[in-house]
Amino acid sequence: QLQASGGGSVQAGGSLTLSCVVSGRSFSTYAMGWFRQLPGKGREFVAGISRSGVNRAYADSVKGRYIISRDSATKTMSLRMDSLKPEDTAVYFCAVGEKSGWPMEIVLRRVVLYDFWGQGTLVTVSS
Repeated sequence: QLQASGGGSVQAGGSLTLSCVVSGRSFSTYAMGWFRQLPGKGREFVAGISRSGVNRAYADSVKGRYIISRDSATKTMSLRMDSLKPEDTAVYFCAVGEKSGWPMEIVLRRVVLYDFWGQGTLVTVSS
């Protein structure tokens, strides 16, 4: 089970941090990621982090502004979002892919590779 939180409304240039708590499963076997979705559109990759936490990947649109991280002690993944823009407005979803048989450093970018999803959290950025 994944529980996402931290969405809200901010002005352009502001910051938010999203959190995703993973419960009931083996945190270390999960590659993790964040996606976002606009009404009527598919889910877009935002950021991903490997099982080890060493490798990270970002969509070009958020690179340099967002930071993804994970904490095995609290079984939490976070997304720090700075310099927010109105075009960042979307529903954000956290997701995990159970990849115990895969290399530790793989970062997943594709929706189909993820096995479990949290509920969305809305981020609204006003100009």
